[in-house]
Amino acid sequence: MPRLSAAWAADIDEVRTRAAEAVGPFDSAFARRFTEHFATLHPLFVDLYGDREDGLEQLAAVVAEASASWNARPLELKARDDLREADPEWYLSNRMLGGVCYVDRYAGNLQGVRDSIPYFQELGLTYLHLMPLFESPEGNSDGGYAVSSYRRVNPALGTMDELAALAADLRLAGISLVVDFIFNHTSNEHEWAQNAVAGEAGYEDFYVIFPDREMPDAYEKTVREIFPDDHAGSFVQLPDGRWIWATFYHFQWDLNYANPAVFRAMAGEMLFLANQGVEILRMDAVAFIWKRLGTTCESLPEAHLLLRAFNAVLRMAAPSLLFKSEAIVHPDEVVEYISLAECQLSYNPLQMALTWEALATRDPRMLQQALDRRHAIPSGTAWVNYVRSHDDIGWTFADEDAAEFGIDGHPHRRFLNDFYVGRFGGTFARGVPFQENPKTGDARVTGTTASLAGIEAGDAGGVDRVLLAHAIAMSTGGVPLLYLGDEVAQLNDYSYTDDAATSGDSRWVHRPERPVERYAQRADASTDAGRVFAGLTALISARQGTPEFAGGALIGFDAKHPSVLAYQRPGVDAVILVLANVGDHLALIDPLTLSGFHADAVDVIAGETVELKRGLALLPHGFRWLRVVPVAAHS
Repeated sequence: MPRLSAAWAADIDEVRTRAAEAVGPFDSAFARRFTEHFATLHPLFVDLYGDREDGLEQLAAVVAEASASWNARPLELKARDDLREADPEWYLSNRMLGGVCYVDRYAGNLQGVRDSIPYFQELGLTYLHLMPLFESPEGNSDGGYAVSSYRRVNPALGTMDELAALAADLRLAGISLVVDFIFNHTSNEHEWAQNAVAGEAGYEDFYVIFPDREMPDAYEKTVREIFPDDHAGSFVQLPDGRWIWATFYHFQWDLNYANPAVFRAMAGEMLFLANQGVEILRMDAVAFIWKRLGTTCESLPEAHLLLRAFNAVLRMAAPSLLFKSEAIVHPDEVVEYISLAECQLSYNPLQMALTWEALATRDPRMLQQALDRRHAIPSGTAWVNYVRSHDDIGWTFADEDAAEFGIDGHPHRRFLNDFYVGRFGGTFARGVPFQENPKTGDARVTGTTASLAGIEAGDAGGVDRVLLAHAIAMSTGGVPLLYLGDEVAQLNDYSYTDDAATSGDSRWVHRPERPVERYAQRADASTDAGRVFAGLTALISARQGTPEFAGGALIGFDAKHPSVLAYQRPGVDAVILVLANVGDHLALIDPLTLSGFHADAVDVIAGETVELKRGLALLPHGFRWLRVVPVAAHS
């Protein structure tokens, strides 16, 4: 049997022949893309699987799968591919606004989401992320992240046909559909998992299984424990006595990407979803997808090779599909996943965490440092900036960054956890701890934006903190993301403790049912819901009308005030100066600090002229988006 060779030219004819035998000759469009992208895919496959006897066979099967998928791709989606090719940086527009929700909790089912499209348009959404909606185990399924099928929707939510129809309706409304691609693992009920445990030919190597504790013990010497409340270490025991890798919950079994058959199978699942009209895949837990003894098994080089290889396959058969990275790791590692060749979009966990850090400490220095030093990413890529997500808040800042301000990372994280779960005197927050580890003292924080910011506690600054946090997320560059319901100040839902399926996972406290009463109050300025909704919709409108907010370029600015965060967004003839006061007191910006700008500025939120020659006052938790003209540019 031919083996993969180091020179792609030696294999291209063999792969083309095998693929054509399987699915028929390539059409002209696919043939062009195959020729263009095989030169990228082949060396990646050699690096990953060159020592495997079945490497060339599996590569040919991947290409055959891609060709068949292209042939089945609806004409409307091929037209969308052409549009995206003509405007490859569409997601860098200042009109981008994301929303995220659980289908059942927000809308009941997929039809409920379709019925909500007029509201999404009213809000200004251009991107809708539906949380895991595929078939998963009954009871605790880690919120759907224990996927049992990538091709069947949870019957309680609808069908795959309904999902495809929803995607089409969203496209007509100018909204791109985003779904989770659970990349690292499947549920223990997935057909592959059941076949692997049964020893069925072709599936024995789909997961990482050992006959005894020798190898699990060796791996666990260097691998960190993720969910200690669920199980110790990274392995769980099967009924027959063997041990299987389960990084997260015991019912989530890690896939074995060292097997090229797993690559082929997962490429097929991605292509299937792309043909249903999904435009962005959120690549879950990307840092964990490759294992090597003696390492942490996180962010290994092969994880990046895999992402590049999957991208090359998709460029052949679904060229407009994008990847969004979910990598909650050290900031230096987060940025490594962001590129046109890997993940074109990425969550920005550092900015999210440090926004909350700044609100707790009333000190913006760590957030300012992150924006000045860690915000820049490759051209054509974008951060997804969020105030909070479905998940917990982990304090992901780098200890070496904190040390520059004389801050010891470990006790500072303990302080932040205590502050946001109500264990610190005078706190405004009403969060709940998640996965406290008694051995290490480590923990994370859960809670809705309103509850964490002080609205639940009745703190007078609660509404202003909610708006300030979102003003930062909307102005730093990239795609701002709203957890739907937060725009009407939804509060924690403590009823999760009454359900056996959720009681052990405190993240359900911030995944409430759609807050119907608060949505009904969104036009009432006397309510928290009305004040937050009015403030956020004003921000959204201002952002979408401000071309300087397109792209991701950010220029530093020193406001020379201990509680004021500051930066500039460049434009053609002017810049947007963003000033944000994270403190509890009035902040006065000296006229000299602003003397580099022409005296007449425009507040793009209020639409009014602001005089800078007397300086500027920022209310507690206040912010300004000012269009200013640098003196040199004006002259």
